[in-house]
Amino acid sequence: MRLDSKIRVIPDFPKPGISFKDITPLLQDPEYFREAIDSLAQRLSSRRFEAIVCPEARGFIFGAALAYKLNVGFVPVRKAGKLPYNTIKGEYDLEYGKDTLEIHEDAVKPGQRVVVLDDVLATGGTIKAVADLVEKVGGVVDCMAFLIELQYIGGRQNLKQYEVLSLLEMSS
Repeated sequence: MRLDSKIRVIPDFPKPGISFKDITPLLQDPEYFREAIDSLAQRLSSRRFEAIVCPEARGFIFGAALAYKLNVGFVPVRKAGKLPYNTIKGEYDLEYGKDTLEIHEDAVKPGQRVVVLDDVLATGGTIKAVADLVEKVGGVVDCMAFLIELQYIGGRQNLKQYEVLSLLEMSS
């Protein structure tokens, strides 16, 4: 089963020059979605961690399913103003701008090992901000995991202090 066959490329979205990787065809096909979750779960099953931490929105799709499958907690990291309890903030650069993320101050316990997961690794800015938030609240990043890694952008270089796992590697 070739998961990459279910990734649709949208040129010039959300702005000219960006080649957006649309995962919705994969999500719409239950066999491919199951294969993606099962493959990620298999890659993570031998690791010792207690939660999966994901940024909204597409990361939630994979993170929640994986947390359920692996019987670990799920920690949402959201855009500013979306979480109801006391939060810690982190700003980061996007491929096409800046943004702010928040995590509940008690979402990860001191010393707790977590996997930080998202659907796509591009520049690494978003996931680095998530890892920084985990570490600010005392957590330990066991590894980072992605459905897709855009190798041509080089985000892995910005995450050298972490182990990075990806199911699909795209060179263009």
